[in-house]
Amino acid sequence: MNQKLLFSAALAAALAGAMAAPLAHAGGKEKCYGISPVGGNDCANLAGTHSCAGQSKVANDPGEYKIVEKGTCEDLGGFDKETALKIIAEKSKG
Repeated sequence: MNQKLLFSAALAAALAGAMAAPLAHAGGKEKCYGISPVGGNDCANLAGTHSCAGQSKVANDPGEYKIVEKGTCEDLGGFDKETALKIIAEKSKG
């Protein structure tokens, strides 16, 4: 029974991630990391600790993102995924 539940949860997370990526680029939008308030993220985080919107625990976490108008992320104080991954890597080094 637990394997079935685990498989279902993994499948749901994979589908949610696959569906969210095209939404970010639709209509001139992009993912902007590091700007979401507590509970204000738009989907899964880079750490993989959750897979849903509204589950961020820390404001401006570099692993959480909001969908914003393309070209506005930097103005909002955020960054792209590549930069977010670099920031997370640096923090994990200590």
